[in-house]
This record gives sequence, C-alpha cells and structure tokens, in this order.
Amino acid sequence: MTLTDTMGNADFVLIDGIVYETEYVRVPDEDTHEDDVVLEAKHGDMEVELLCSDLTGATHLGEGVYRLLNGYHLRFLTTATVH
Repeated sequence: MTLTDTMGNADFVLIDGIVYETEYVRVPDEDTHEDDVVLEAKHGDMEVELLCSDLTGATHLGEGVYRLLNGYHLRFLTTATVH
C-alpha cells in the first residue's frame, strides 16, 4: 500500500508521536496540484496542514509509517468498531 492508499478513510493521523484528528483529507489524484492542501488536522490548539508536495517522495518505513522528506514520521489511523 502507498501513503495515498492509507489516507483516504483516516480519522486520525499520528505525526511524530502526536495524534491529530483529521478535519480534511483529500487523496491526491491526477487533478491535484503540488500546492493543494491534502490534509488538515488538529490536536488541541495545534493545527497541521500538509500540501501535496509534502507527501511527494515519502518513504515507507513499515507497518504503515512513512517518513516525509522534511523528516516528519506519519501514520494514518482509523477508528475501530467493535461489534
């Protein structure tokens, strides 16, 4: 799986050990430009915004963890439903 495959249904994103709640997620496609926002997430008063260009060149480290070129580690998470 690629980074963009994992981000589609994410309720949360773990960035460098901090869990942020996703407020907006856009999976990049052929119409997405490098300066388009693909993720907005919030943790308390802290807000994170990633552009499509931020995801370019991400390295998969295993178990759904990716390292971006800027050095951040991130992992997309979904809420589990127990029946």
